Amino acid sequence: MKRRTWVAFGALGLVAGVVTVTTQQQPGSPAQPPAPQSAGADPYANNPAAGTVTFPLAAPAGVDSNARRVAPPGSVNQGPFDPATWKYGSAFDPPAGTKVWNPVKLKMLQGGKVTAGTVFSATDPATYCAMANAGYDFIWTEMQHGQTDWQAVARMWRTCPTAKAVPGVRIAYTDEREIQHALDGGALVVVVPTVDTVAEAIDARNWTYFPPLGRRSNGGGQAFEASMWGSVPGGYRNTINDNIVLILMIETLEGLKHADEIANVPGVTAIFAASGDLGNFSGYRQGTPDYERAINIVHDAAIKARVRLCGPLAWRDRPDFTCFQAGSELAAIARGAAAELGALANTHAKPEVGPFAVPPR
Repeated sequence: MKRRTWVAFGALGLVAGVVTVTTQQQPGSPAQPPAPQSAGADPYANNPAAGTVTFPLAAPAGVDSNARRVAPPGSVNQGPFDPATWKYGSAFDPPAGTKVWNPVKLKMLQGGKVTAGTVFSATDPATYCAMANAGYDFIWTEMQHGQTDWQAVARMWRTCPTAKAVPGVRIAYTDEREIQHALDGGALVVVVPTVDTVAEAIDARNWTYFPPLGRRSNGGGQAFEASMWGSVPGGYRNTINDNIVLILMIETLEGLKHADEIANVPGVTAIFAASGDLGNFSGYRQGTPDYERAINIVHDAAIKARVRLCGPLAWRDRPDFTCFQAGSELAAIARGAAAELGALANTHAKPEVGPFAVPPR
């Protein structure tokens, strides 16, 4: 058995460091093999030829290479460096003939009606996967009003990534960190709430898409793993821009004012007429002329921009609405039990005494 002792060395009153000292092998005990070296980010680790790698196009040591003003021979982008005129390279183009592999995006392109089942409070992967295999097209993982954290969401998504419903999420607000967490975790549908301005819509687009359309950082995450989307035809990085679904929610009077411009932002797949909050922010209930005018403003913006129009499942027969949010996992359990039991539902006996007794009126 080995034991460790922490020893601090000091010199001239300054602590120089803390090291771990391991006691010697006890006599007669079996020899222990050396611990295996794990691969790390250092390309020179365990490299017997360290220092021999060459970088032909690197700037000479200690010399200003003038790269800002002069391009190396063979560069596509010649002349002084200018981001505004930069010609984006082809390194991340999808291979020729690559097809859409996200079934939600494909169904939208085909003109079909898309449904989302809401996972509001569950963090148990079994519950999530049951919802994902219940018949919806995608799962609307609720991160705006729910209390779930991203670690729990990532665990649910990776448990059954190829269930019938793909992983989707309504993030809390237009934010790079929120969208990055969603996408790196494997989301294929991103719903952004309370989009009020064109600038906000552009931010949502930029953080959803990789360059050249957006500004998403290529930092890794479980979405890149083979167990999720890393082995899709054409590769995840090269094809995800053609497979992601971005839905922006119009919920406020400011959003209504800018709905036409929001719907026209390149990369927006659909806009969502938020039935509850458009009532909340307008002060009118569904069915009144002022409320219906608000919904029709969102409708008109969608058809003019030729993007999909989303709303609650109750509007599945409303003209031009083709994607819908259905109820939560708790509501689905209740509905499923009621449908299964039929006339036997809620036929409990009613004791006169005890904790299950009906209180007197």
